[in-house]
Amino acid sequence: MKKKLFVLLFAFLLPFSMMGQKVGVKTNLLHWATVTPNLSLEVALGKNVTMDLYGAYNNFQIMKDNVKWKHWLVQPEVRIWTCESFNGFFFGIHGMTGQFNMGKLKLPPIAYTFQNNILENLPTRRYEGWYAGAGISVGYQWVLGNHWNIELSLGAGYNHIWYREFEGQRCGPKLSEGESNYVGPTKATLSFVYFFK
Repeated sequence: MKKKLFVLLFAFLLPFSMMGQKVGVKTNLLHWATVTPNLSLEVALGKNVTMDLYGAYNNFQIMKDNVKWKHWLVQPEVRIWTCESFNGFFFGIHGMTGQFNMGKLKLPPIAYTFQNNILENLPTRRYEGWYAGAGISVGYQWVLGNHWNIELSLGAGYNHIWYREFEGQRCGPKLSEGESNYVGPTKATLSFVYFFK
């Protein structure tokens, strides 16, 4: 399924890459800090417009305490640049979807401040499900050379979450299932960008 999704997205972006002046491949160092491999493809659609397609996948589990951080994410974004593509400030509109299987995680305090949601019980429970949403972002790219940039961006938005809740122990019984809404940060990037010209 994941392989078919990747092939479909690649086939969708291929015509844009033929028309675009630049194609950038990048990786988000902040996501690597959570042990999450990730890759993004950004294609220039015009002088001030780009299309970014970001994907991440993590299969992290510690058997000792049944700590899980398994998830995948796809996040397409259309960006409008204030000067020219891949240089300076940009504003973006992004969508997102993914699946998760997470449990017994202690997150930073900021994760609990936005609203009463399923994150409150994450240190003692396990949740699995999927989500979909959208958001807006702002960012900046610094040109380092002909083929390299650094990107910094932040985004916020909304996600609707469908989940099942389980006891935190291994193979714990199902406690409930439901839906939840999330409003808050939806992206943060510090990325190295490599360009094919």
